Amino acid sequence: MGKKQKKIYKKKGKVIKDLTRNIFKILNEDSSKHYNYKQIAAKMGIIDTDGKTQVLRKLVQLTAEKKIKEIDKGKYQSKEDRKYFIGTIDLTSNGNAYFISDDFEHDIFIPSVNINKALQGDVVRVYVYNKRRSEKLEADVVEVVERVKSDFVGTLQMSKNFGFVISDNPKMYCDIFIAKSKISNAEHGDKVVATITDWPDNSKNPFGKITQVLGKPGDHDTEIHSILLEYGLPTDFPVEVEKEASKIDLEISKEEISKRRDMRSDLTFTIDPITAKDFDDALSFKKLPNDNYEIGIHIADVSHYVQHDSILDNEAYERATSIYLVDRVVPMLPEILSNGVCSLRPQEEKLTFSAVFELDNDARVIKQWIGRTVTYSDKRFSYEEAQEIIETEQNIISEDVSLTGESYQVDDATVEAILTLNRLAKTLRKRRMKSGAISFDKTEVRFHLDDDNNPTSVYFKESKDANKLIEEFMLLANRKVAEFIGKKGNQPTNKTFIYRIHDEPDVEKLSALQNIVRKFGYTLDIDTRKSTSESLNTLLKNVHGKGEANMVETLAIRSMSKAAYTTQNIGHYGLAFDYYSHFTSPIRRYPDVMAHRLLQYYLEGGRSPKPDLYEEKCKHSSKMEELAAKAERDSIKYMQVKYMQDHKDIAFEGVISGVTEWGIYVEITSNKCEGMVRIRDIKSDYYIYDEKEFAIIGQSTKNIYQLGDEVVVKVKNTDLERKHLDFELIEDFKN
Repeated sequence: MGKKQKKIYKKKGKVIKDLTRNIFKILNEDSSKHYNYKQIAAKMGIIDTDGKTQVLRKLVQLTAEKKIKEIDKGKYQSKEDRKYFIGTIDLTSNGNAYFISDDFEHDIFIPSVNINKALQGDVVRVYVYNKRRSEKLEADVVEVVERVKSDFVGTLQMSKNFGFVISDNPKMYCDIFIAKSKISNAEHGDKVVATITDWPDNSKNPFGKITQVLGKPGDHDTEIHSILLEYGLPTDFPVEVEKEASKIDLEISKEEISKRRDMRSDLTFTIDPITAKDFDDALSFKKLPNDNYEIGIHIADVSHYVQHDSILDNEAYERATSIYLVDRVVPMLPEILSNGVCSLRPQEEKLTFSAVFELDNDARVIKQWIGRTVTYSDKRFSYEEAQEIIETEQNIISEDVSLTGESYQVDDATVEAILTLNRLAKTLRKRRMKSGAISFDKTEVRFHLDDDNNPTSVYFKESKDANKLIEEFMLLANRKVAEFIGKKGNQPTNKTFIYRIHDEPDVEKLSALQNIVRKFGYTLDIDTRKSTSESLNTLLKNVHGKGEANMVETLAIRSMSKAAYTTQNIGHYGLAFDYYSHFTSPIRRYPDVMAHRLLQYYLEGGRSPKPDLYEEKCKHSSKMEELAAKAERDSIKYMQVKYMQDHKDIAFEGVISGVTEWGIYVEITSNKCEGMVRIRDIKSDYYIYDEKEFAIIGQSTKNIYQLGDEVVVKVKNTDLERKHLDFELIEDFKN
């Protein structure tokens, strides 16, 4: 070993800590080598007789237990039949962990004593064995193959000559030791970023240094930046990226227009959230002489402005996605692109990439054309304005459809276009659902914020016909673009492309969901793919609007596989599509930019490139999408806790959304804020957790608090840094 070993044994008679684990670590470094007890002791830095004796006794014990083997007298070696695997570690908040690997159908439990300094998400090598007197598998971490993260956000706690950073992440089971010389300009109590620099063998804590001071805990910007940095996500663009963006030519030349299909004269409009600033997509509408309809789905041509392997492109790839937090958007592209030249703003000519379809009255595609275009958006609608047209079937006074903000009446042609598109979208949706698509219209929590970003109220985002209109035509474009590249006739082309896939759900997770919803009187038929999708849709329809809706919808989503980007197409289970891509949002998703580039490359006659590089980029994009989603969820939790700080004296009705051995989780019906009632705080009885019944049961009264029960709670404690709520149960309600 190149690095000098530190002594881990000093005092005579002291039992050597983690002796078994360290012996395995040495033997497993090279299973072909053998060592005697003196060599092993030397590698562990043990120099005294008593310590060496402990090593020898442990080797004899492990040999007798057949965990290692003695190949010659006094020579010990790793057991060849022991199974070693590479995978990732998923830590729990109580200190234990699970090993995740494609080699196993299920995650494998790792007790806290055998984590061996692995941290959340690390790539690890483990050995797997049957738990004593059980068929269940367990694993011990032998080696940390790759640290996935070295920067951690937390609060600095100072002593006289050193400090510790206590991580915000509940899965970080140890504090980071900071020597006084490594504290920089941070002060006691500051929220900071600490970088792990070393983890000595004889230390329970990693050593680190302060690399960034974020501010004081509880300050709004400090907490939001903490969320982003916890997941390694950006807050600002580097100077060189902004500089590169400022050089972009904003003028559209006649030469460029001549290369494209000119659709500027077609009636075109956008429908987006009222607060939107970047408009990825627009729809055009034209009634044809044969009574069919020409529908254009026009997408910002980001790939025209962001050239492959440029500074802008590399930054966009690293980010891979825009991030939507409660109070802000962290865009994938600088504002001059995302809100300016690429945004399909009203009354401006734009370069676009389009999928144009001729649809009959039954929304069936008769013809299609895909390619680069130049378009002109006549009007900008909010979802609310489009919804009013759909509901009243007449024109409206629109407030914010022009850059000037002037109000004017929407003309009859536009009203007819929106109503026709809505009818066609409903037909497309009905056909998709009949094919086995699953309708996840989960309630989304939103906040009204004051000028200081304090939440003044909570509301729920609803998906109405106007939202579904846009959704269906974006789905149509994504599906048809994927088919255009991915198949010829009924056969796959095997051309490299960027697919958005969604595998079939896990049978065991569906079975668990089946057991849970049965408690509420619902049923699931998971015998076949068709019966599964039909019964899931029935469940989601029946539960909508009820107290347990959010919990059941969340559990149903968790039973599904995760959607991901890949070059290997397997279809999209949730949408019931055999071919599906992401083509419609290149301003905020890098995979869409890659899809545009490949699409244009094939339109120009290019041969299929090798998939390896694209597959690597797909994996990166999937990973960044997942991190962004976690940050978005954390920002919602943060704002929920902040909102509840001002509502401590109010009794709220809620639903038990989770049951654990240490307490029950309750989701407040009126605002979807979730908090915990700890078992020790329920004073009426001594409660025991019943895992099979998803309940806690009072030992004297036999009173039951079960998953899905309605309860009343008050806020007991709010913790902004941990984004956690503690509730107090008002027991009179139950009785």
